[in-house]
Amino acid sequence: MVKGPGLYSDIGKKARDLLYRDYVSDHKFTITTYSTTGVAITSSGLKKGELLLADVSTQLKNKNLTTDVKVDTNSNVYTTITVDEPAPGLKTIVSFVVPDQKSGKVELQYLHEYAGINTSIGLTASPLVNFSGVAGNNTVALGTDLSFDTTTGNFTKCNAGLSFSTSDLIASLALNDKGDTVSASYYHTVKPVTNTAVGAELTHSFSSNENTLTIGTQHLLDPLTTVKARVNSYGKASALIQHEWRPRSLFTISGEVDTRAIEKSAKIGLAVALKP
Repeated sequence: MVKGPGLYSDIGKKARDLLYRDYVSDHKFTITTYSTTGVAITSSGLKKGELLLADVSTQLKNKNLTTDVKVDTNSNVYTTITVDEPAPGLKTIVSFVVPDQKSGKVELQYLHEYAGINTSIGLTASPLVNFSGVAGNNTVALGTDLSFDTTTGNFTKCNAGLSFSTSDLIASLALNDKGDTVSASYYHTVKPVTNTAVGAELTHSFSSNENTLTIGTQHLLDPLTTVKARVNSYGKASALIQHEWRPRSLFTISGEVDTRAIEKSAKIGLAVALKP
């Protein structure tokens, strides 16, 4: 893989993963099996309140070509075809949803030592065009993320971001929602041996003049067990424990409580992912 600034989506990703990834408030079960020909079949079920959602997906890899097909309970068929490195640093992705005729999209990703580009265009007569680009290196990265609707002739998304990274610290600043929201995030590795880290994200909305602060931490109890915790300025406190009880098979339980309304019941989420 090419080392460099990465893609625009990588700006602030470490902090976002620490603060939000793996927290669940519903019940989710996923199982993955592999056929003798190398086809991966994944079945998942999600219970949200009284609603039960399910889907089945398959993945087939052949050299640098990967095909993913997923069918959900609404009979939608999601297909993604990825060609990895048809040229050095380049990735091509074609995706579409049946029966949605307007869902077709072609995406190109290019990673360079000093740049990262991601562009996509919808396969319609008046497509939505997306472009994101990052320039810099492993230490400093500056990028922008744009979406242009050719139907209306307007920019539907206009974001910009800046990231600074060292061996144990990552700080980022992003201007989103066409300049209406600014977010600053921070990720710091305290002890690499136990993957102990702290992170924070501060978001300010100019239109509502509201600030949202979220801080969190993570720590390895042992090589197979991770604990995480977070709290935000609205008084919502969350924690989770994730255990890898066999290779690539994870059991996660998380909870959230509103400290400003402690009489309310805590939200408990459960996720089980099984892989052979």
